[in-house]
Amino acid sequence: MTADVITEPGRRTRAPFDGWGFVGKYGALLVLAALIIAMTVLHFHTFATKSNAINVLSQSALTAIIAMGLTFPLVAGDFDLSIGYTGSCSGVIACTLMVSDGFSIATAFAVAVAFGAAVGAINGLIVTKIGVNPLVATLGVGTVVVGINYAIAGGTPVALTNPLPFLHLTLGKLLGVPYPVYVMFGLALVLWLLLNRTVTGQSMQAVGGNPVAARLSGLHVDRVRVTAFVIAGACAAIAGVLLASTSGQAASDGADGYLLTAFAACFFGTAVLSNGQFHIVGTLVGVLTVGIGFNAIALIGLATYYQFLFQGALLIVGVGVGTFARRRAQA
Repeated sequence: MTADVITEPGRRTRAPFDGWGFVGKYGALLVLAALIIAMTVLHFHTFATKSNAINVLSQSALTAIIAMGLTFPLVAGDFDLSIGYTGSCSGVIACTLMVSDGFSIATAFAVAVAFGAAVGAINGLIVTKIGVNPLVATLGVGTVVVGINYAIAGGTPVALTNPLPFLHLTLGKLLGVPYPVYVMFGLALVLWLLLNRTVTGQSMQAVGGNPVAARLSGLHVDRVRVTAFVIAGACAAIAGVLLASTSGQAASDGADGYLLTAFAACFFGTAVLSNGQFHIVGTLVGVLTVGIGFNAIALIGLATYYQFLFQGALLIVGVGVGTFARRRAQA
């Protein structure tokens, strides 16, 4: 809040600079720019190359897919801790269907995505109809999904006998760029349009902002929240199947590690052109920041544990800046 300033008629006054507001809107972009500039100066011949840029995008693609899906429950005011488990189980389901039942890649992919959407629907129904806290509900459902995963695969990787066509999903390239990069940007466009240019997306934002007011205005709040969970589950499944495609086999815990990275990217992205709000562009910037940070750690030659330190710090900074920006926006 700033004090009113009395001025002469017709005289323009400049509003005081809001440093925290600036950080809340552009902080993540400044961090990303600083990383790029620093690495360009320090490792120009290895970092600032076309091949390395494509490598960063390729390594970030699957994280972006699962994180953009997670953005929807966060926008609606919920959390989903089951996305990593859903991704892992979806990959196992797809590979098992192809190995044991002779399903085509497309059919197995579709069944796996349907499974992910079903897990999301169950999450949403438990949260909205039974009233279980989203953290508890999604953690419980995720644990059940782990049990299903082990019941199918027994905890061992499910490998394809002829993996080449399946490998082509992620290792294939168009104009020198791997297919998952196109999937990432294409899905980002679709999800951005869904969140910002449709009634469903606007309803999610309204529910996340004030669920009581949204309900009083006539919105089907429960339906909106369930839809957000369904989108998160479907995106997790897409990422899980593509992850299995990178090696031609599905590991029982293959996508489990994406949970923290996805949350770090989403929360860090709240400091991108918004007052602490979750949105697709911010999430994408957050994912790229994590990807460039990991790439920088590898090029510098630091130990692997620095990735976890960087990721955790990014999550803390993202939550802190986002929370502070939201408080100032509501003041």
